Amino acid sequence: MVRSVENVAGSISQLVISQLLLLARMFLVYNHKSSRVRFRPQRVVNQAIGQQLVDEARSRNLVLMADHTYCYTPTVVKISELIAEGVLGELLFIDSVRINLGLVQPDVDVFWDLAPHDLSILDAVLPFGLRPEAVAAHGADPLGTGRACVGYLTMPLYGGAIAHLHVNWLSPTKIRQMVIGGSRRTLVWDDLHPQQRLAIYDRGVEFAAGDQVGPSERNAAAVSYRLGDMHAPSLPESEALASVASEFAAAIGDNRSPLTDGESGLRVLDILEAASQSLRSGGALVAPNSADLTVGSLS
Repeated sequence: MVRSVENVAGSISQLVISQLLLLARMFLVYNHKSSRVRFRPQRVVNQAIGQQLVDEARSRNLVLMADHTYCYTPTVVKISELIAEGVLGELLFIDSVRINLGLVQPDVDVFWDLAPHDLSILDAVLPFGLRPEAVAAHGADPLGTGRACVGYLTMPLYGGAIAHLHVNWLSPTKIRQMVIGGSRRTLVWDDLHPQQRLAIYDRGVEFAAGDQVGPSERNAAAVSYRLGDMHAPSLPESEALASVASEFAAAIGDNRSPLTDGESGLRVLDILEAASQSLRSGGALVAPNSADLTVGSLS
């Protein structure tokens, strides 16, 4: 089923497809008509098909855009700027919660339904994209639906940081929150708090000995706590979908890759597939883009 077909610049059609396998098939038809395709990574059945889309777009010099709508919201744009400018300092941890009541999907588990939003956001705000060392997924199906309805995804990141995502179809309360902790400041994003979606806290933990000593001396040093102010930056009001369409049209006009290109979609798919493999393996650490389990486990 074709979700929408629109003319861009009079002759270029935008294609958004909601069915899994039909996405790749329709792409191969429409790209012969000089089409440009926008797709949702979680609606691609696996990374192999996603890679096929990327390869086809590249070979035909077409613009392929991942439909990561959240990445174009003013809040995510601001978070990306703050991290790039070093306002948070060195990344220490990321905690994300996306829970609500339903909807239990008939064809995918809660990881493939809800986690793509947060994974795509992290891929957009982190300087080099989301490239975890490994992925560990734990899920539960207390209702007996045949798929995980509650999930916890843990990702050790390079540099010693760690990211943790909680997704849930069974929560009677709706929570959309992400906390990004850095060595200088900590950022809290509450998407259900429109008056103050973003808050930056000048609070944290420091080693009294400073950064000019070795790791062993630092670990033995006394810990001090920094209790500073909270700042809530002003955010512009704009419609994310309008920004998506503008970026898509601009990428087509400039013949360049969009901010959320096919490669970003592949990175999300890569992590989702690793999460599925980890889930089948009882929560073992799995290296993305690899069928082999990594040695070790999360304590």
